[in-house]
Amino acid sequence: MEKTEKIYVAGHLGMVGSAIARRLQALGYANLLLAPFEELDLRRQVEVENFFEKEKPTYVFLAAAKVGGILANDTYPADFIYDNLAIETNILHSAYQSGVKKLLFLGSSCIYPRNAPQPIREESLLTGELEKTNEAYSLAKIAGLKMCEFFNRQYGTDFISVMPTNLYGPGDNYHPQDSHVLPALIRRFHEAKESGAPQVTIWGTGAPLREFLYADDLADACVYLMNTYSGNETVNIGSGQEVSIAELARLVGQIVGYTGQIACDASKPDGTPRKLLDISKLNGLGWRCATGLEDGVRLAYLDFLARYAGR
Repeated sequence: MEKTEKIYVAGHLGMVGSAIARRLQALGYANLLLAPFEELDLRRQVEVENFFEKEKPTYVFLAAAKVGGILANDTYPADFIYDNLAIETNILHSAYQSGVKKLLFLGSSCIYPRNAPQPIREESLLTGELEKTNEAYSLAKIAGLKMCEFFNRQYGTDFISVMPTNLYGPGDNYHPQDSHVLPALIRRFHEAKESGAPQVTIWGTGAPLREFLYADDLADACVYLMNTYSGNETVNIGSGQEVSIAELARLVGQIVGYTGQIACDASKPDGTPRKLLDISKLNGLGWRCATGLEDGVRLAYLDFLARYAGR
């Protein structure tokens, strides 16, 4: 990517989009297009078409999405599939129409089958049933990456897709019910410490294994791939390390400074039993994660304290 060309970061106010914008700015990319929701509703086709026609970005990072944890995905499936399909369809088609030179689409590791062989290779896509609790979101993301593939095939575009693992970091959503597991744990343990609660209860058995990636590492990988990779094959992005939910809870409690008991509510859903991405393709392209889980959680907790503590 040329430093002076227009780069549109869709979803720049979210955790992933803001991390990508920070990384681009740190590398000297100064001509960024950043349109907040109040100015551009990405679900509205006419608004998106007009934006691309007026601004004519050269590069696009499609990080905009409606996201949430297990409860939110299971409760609002129509919202998740509609909003995400609308965003992807509008941006990808407008990018093609306006002659965007290259686009990176951000998917999610939940696109892979619930019981895919571990670590999950990119080739596992569409080889089995999805996890039911986030099926609507997963289907929308699968549609997005397939659109990239089909636009490339039919129109000769350069649209690449990446599949990040579970993310966390600055700008995360710490809502007690609608957030993902790691930010939800940060808030829950912080509030338990502040209130002196004797016990924190986490959803499920605590046995599921998860991989986590710091948002700024994802941003670095995305910029790296935009500069070095082209092709129809999706690229997994992850840390290569996994941890059980119970172990994660203990780590968060330790970092927050909570000294009470930790219990598991086995009546609540676990979700996918294990989810670790095979990142051999990414490593072969020359990129590796830089932030370990403990360091990343400490940074995330500082972000939570700066933005939410005491509210």
